Amino acid sequence: MDFVLSEMIDQVMTARASVKPLVIQGGGTKDFYGEFVPESSGAGVLDVSAYRGVVNYQPSELVVTARAGTPLEEIEQLLAEHGQMFAFEPPRLGANSTIGGCVAAGLSGPRRMCAGALRDYVLGTKLLDANGAVLRFGGEVMKNVAGYDVSRLLAGSLGIFGPILEVSLKVVPRPLAEQTLQLLCNEAGALERFNIWRSQPLPISATSWMEERGQGVLRVRLSGSEAAVASAIRALGGELVDPLQARAWWDGLRDQTHSFFSLRPLWRLSVPPKTPALGLGETLIEWNGGQRWLAGSDVEPDFVRKAAARHGGHATLYRHQGNTGTPVFHPVSAGVLAISERLKQEFDPTGMFNRGRLFRQF
Repeated sequence: MDFVLSEMIDQVMTARASVKPLVIQGGGTKDFYGEFVPESSGAGVLDVSAYRGVVNYQPSELVVTARAGTPLEEIEQLLAEHGQMFAFEPPRLGANSTIGGCVAAGLSGPRRMCAGALRDYVLGTKLLDANGAVLRFGGEVMKNVAGYDVSRLLAGSLGIFGPILEVSLKVVPRPLAEQTLQLLCNEAGALERFNIWRSQPLPISATSWMEERGQGVLRVRLSGSEAAVASAIRALGGELVDPLQARAWWDGLRDQTHSFFSLRPLWRLSVPPKTPALGLGETLIEWNGGQRWLAGSDVEPDFVRKAAARHGGHATLYRHQGNTGTPVFHPVSAGVLAISERLKQEFDPTGMFNRGRLFRQF
């Protein structure tokens, strides 16, 4: 058995014997995400960052398998050498971002609107449970997924079921051509365009709208064949953005490095794309209207959540300062909570891993 894995198993067994909780640590780039856990909780740290390396990658199979501590940057460089990429554009949020952390957080970037979410690309995983056993779910091909798809369940679980050891993810070819258009319009005008574009066969891979220096700026990225992109440019109009500037913009959105994301509190609202302007404060819109970021607003948390729920969506207090007393995640139904608690009991009966990180109750 690998020495690093053996060390982790020993640490888990020791923690279980002493009834001590463990906080799973990778690259640390997403430590902010999730419920507030006070440092006085007495939890130990299970560092998985040393468990790294690409286990298997066959470009012709469009699947990469890597250990959880493998830097995301390292994997993406490998994929780029073969003209491939992760379709869901996982937020990197720093140079130390790991592939295991990406899956545990379950976050997707600008291309999610056309490509699907991270969980849609998870084919298989390995998990270390509270008994020190290595569990394997799924595989490296779609046909291996049968019954309960635990691998995809782990996406966004924030480690509450145990540390992810290894993941197999589907990859896709990079687009042959990519261009970005820029149009000036207000929020209502942007949402109207998004509604129109959704019903048309356009190669749109990302959209965004926000106010900049007093005027609304809509950007739309087109990805695909040369002919398809050229045709879409003629159909949509607007101003072509310099490729380097466009790349900087979409990378900034993906990695959340724009100044907008530095404002607190920062809310992430997921709503049906046809939802009209919510009027809650400074807003950045992505995913053809499906994702709305709300920054620096002094609107009461309950009001924000009720506004999202009224339209069939939910709101996450994505970034906050310390323990605000406000739950980070939108309240779930009693049924969903019961299922999650039962799964937690199955994989981690002593409540050892990332206690309180996803649900305050466990």
